[in-house]
This record gives sequence, C-alpha cells and structure tokens, in this order.
Amino acid sequence: MRPTVHDIASEAGVSLATVDRVLNGRPGVRRQTIAKVEEAIKRLGYVRDVAAANLAKRRIYPLAFIVPGGPNSFMRNLEAEIRAAEARSLIDRTSIRIERVTPFDPSALEQTLSTVDPETVCGVALVATDTPGVRAAVERLIAAGVGVVTLVSDLPGSQRTHFSGIDNIAAGRTAGRLIGRFCSDHGGKVLVVAGSMTLSDHMHRAQGFAEVLESEFGHLKIVGPKETNDDAARVEQEVEHALAGDKDIVAIYNLGAGNRGLIEALGKHRGRRLSVVGHELTAHSRQALGDGLFDAIINQDCGHEVRSAIRVLKARADGVDPLTAQERIRIDVFLKDNLP
Repeated sequence: MRPTVHDIASEAGVSLATVDRVLNGRPGVRRQTIAKVEEAIKRLGYVRDVAAANLAKRRIYPLAFIVPGGPNSFMRNLEAEIRAAEARSLIDRTSIRIERVTPFDPSALEQTLSTVDPETVCGVALVATDTPGVRAAVERLIAAGVGVVTLVSDLPGSQRTHFSGIDNIAAGRTAGRLIGRFCSDHGGKVLVVAGSMTLSDHMHRAQGFAEVLESEFGHLKIVGPKETNDDAARVEQEVEHALAGDKDIVAIYNLGAGNRGLIEALGKHRGRRLSVVGHELTAHSRQALGDGLFDAIINQDCGHEVRSAIRVLKARADGVDPLTAQERIRIDVFLKDNLP
C-alpha cells in the first residue's frame, strides 16, 4: 500500500496541515519541523501525485500550438482539433493559443518560436520543419524550461520532449508494400510526389517506400520524389506532366498533401491503369477512394495527436513521465471498402 499524507503526519508527529505546508512550500513552518517531515517522507518512500496536487490547486497550463497556414486540408483538420481542445480548456485546465505560420517557411517558424515567453508558456507544440534554425530555436526553448512536442513532422536527434505522430518510415513502407502488391503482375515506374524533403515526415516516408520497393519489388522503379510544397496546383502540374511524358508510370504515391491536384490530374487519365496511394483521410481523398481514383489512403488521427501533445506537455510541466502506450499514434489504412 502506498504511504499517504496521514502516514507522514503520524511518522513525523505533526498535523496534516503542517505536512500540507511542507509539501506545497508554504511559509509558517519551523526549519526543524520541515526536516522532520522530509525525513519521514524519505523513510516511508512517499511519492507525491503531482497531477492530483495540481488539480487541487487548479493549476492552469499555458500552451502554444504552431501550425502551418494555407489550404492544406489535413492541417486545417489539425487546427480544428486544436480549437476543439481549446474549447475544453476549462476541463483540461489549459490555456491554449494557436499561431499560424507560412507553410514551408523555416524563417517564419523560427520567428514565431523566438516570441515564446518561457515566463508565460510552459509548453509548445509545433509542426516542425527540420532546418538548423528551427532546431536551434527549439533547443533554446528546452534550455529555458519549456516543453516542446513536435506534431506530425519531427525533429529527429533534437532535444524535443516528445514526437506526437505516426512512425513515418513504417507508413512509407506500408505504402510501398501496398503498391508492390497492387502492381504484382506488371512492372513499370512509380511516381512519388512529396511536399518538401525538409519535412522529416516526408523524408522518412520516401525512405521507407524506397526500402520496400528496392528490396522486395524490383520490377518497380521510382520516379521522383517531385517536390510541390503541398500546393494542389503544383501537384496537378507535376503529375499531369509526368503522366503525359512517361507511359511506363503504373502507380503514384503522394506522400504529402495536395490531393485535390492529384485528383484533377487523374481525372484526365481515367482510361489509364494506375495504382494510387495517398495520405490523410479528408473530404477529397475520401471521395477519390469512393470514385476509384485512389486505391488506398494511409491516415493518422490528428485528434489523438493533439490530445497526446497536451497530455505530454502537462506531464512534462509536472515533472512526471507520460504513459508511453497511451501516446502511441497508430497508422490506419483505408480502402473503399472500410471507410469509417
């Protein structure tokens, strides 16, 4: 049985009120009495439930979420989940502010990170661009005592507190195996479309995809990745140009966003046999699955990611470890037949 504050009071020969003052650092307790209480805590092996103590004190956790602006459907869904968390702030004892930055602009992200005040913010969650400047800005926040969680796209090798997102190498490998199976009876080329290889999630997906195709599906050769900054018009242009110029392309893997552009390009080649795998279940990708333009969508639950980031940042502020199993974000694969 875990020792309680009653046990401490009995062991030290003091009142419960005195134990409470010592545990919470309140004045009015003699130095000798503090020493007696601390010794009793040590003898009993008492471990304080920090979360419960903060609940009793009604502690508020000020958090900042930094997300890319623009029309990216997944990012807008992510922001909607953050706003839903903001609406629950009284229940979760959080104070959440949302900052939008220009997509694929590391300097804008660095500038926003530099404005975070460690005196008024205990945790930051951001969709990271993996550049030296962003990494340095994150390290400065960590050194100042601010918890930092990367969302969706990580900063591997940094001192960030936690990554809230899927295993993107595994996601890329999953896409590679799907396309390998879809194209098992014929060879050809696979067009890979990416947003930016400065994003670790895109880089890792491309890595995992290439690993599987090279080791297990040698009859398929990769074209790209074609970088589009997740802009739908650029995705449409790149895909249309590639399909028009290369009749050996038999499959497309869009490992980023811009699915609206991909759908437009595919609509012009409906008579061509193509296997298509994309990411993130949005209104557009759902429709493309239903219409038979896409074969599979690899998805991550952005609501789970936001809730996980909040739990981790609160735990970090309390000086306790989060529950690892609870914070694992799973990879979902959707076909036309199992859409939720």
